[in-house]
Amino acid sequence: MAMSGGKDNGEPMMEMNTTPLIDVLLVLLIMFIITIPIQTHAVKIDLPVSDNNPPPPDAIDPVKNRLGVTARNEILWNDAPATLNQVKQYLAQTKSMVPEPELQFQPDPASNYLTVDRILAVIKDSGITKFGFVGNEQYGTFNKASRPPN
Repeated sequence: MAMSGGKDNGEPMMEMNTTPLIDVLLVLLIMFIITIPIQTHAVKIDLPVSDNNPPPPDAIDPVKNRLGVTARNEILWNDAPATLNQVKQYLAQTKSMVPEPELQFQPDPASNYLTVDRILAVIKDSGITKFGFVGNEQYGTFNKASRPPN
């Protein structure tokens, strides 16, 4: 740092000496850095747990299951007739499987809305995460004869 000895005419120096101020600030900064507590970062890991549950029955596919409703409001689980209570049990078993199998839902366009709604409520209550609708393209095709008059 350059220092000035004043002017030649003997007048006092009007500039402030900032060297001691900078020294004090550096000491305070170092003390502040030293007193900061060490941050510990924890990563939570879910380790696998041994599963003592019996293997799923033959009715449950470990990869993909199909749930459907026929035009006569019959519930089908992988193309086999099932009741609403059986569907609840199957969904509970699939929820506990690792990895969780995918559930594909395909109601018939002519099926009763109340039956489909009850099944969707059971699916929602089961808490499954891999769910999808299959065959949605059959609902988008309207012919002019099936439309109600204006």
